Amino acid sequence: MEKVVKLASENGILIFSKSTCCLCYAVQILFQELRVHPRVHEIDHDPEGKEIEKALLRMGCNGPVPAVFIGGKLVGSTNEVMSLHLSGSLIPLLKPYQASLS
Repeated sequence: MEKVVKLASENGILIFSKSTCCLCYAVQILFQELRVHPRVHEIDHDPEGKEIEKALLRMGCNGPVPAVFIGGKLVGSTNEVMSLHLSGSLIPLLKPYQASLS
């Protein structure tokens, strides 16, 4: 769990993902559309991936991936992210991390 907390605190937006997960990809595309560039940590490419997966479940993530952290706090998985987006609550959370349109 220590590695999860460390990575989450060091990155404004962090997505724990698996390279073969279509829901992870959907969340990443949503964030790109909203002009944010999260750090994506592919746990299937990490030797500690199984431990990270267990830690994410212990932290309360519904499924191990995608697990989205914003500002060091666990937001949740796809359902939580999409619910926040549909309710209009996601963009205010992302605002500090959005790229400007110049």
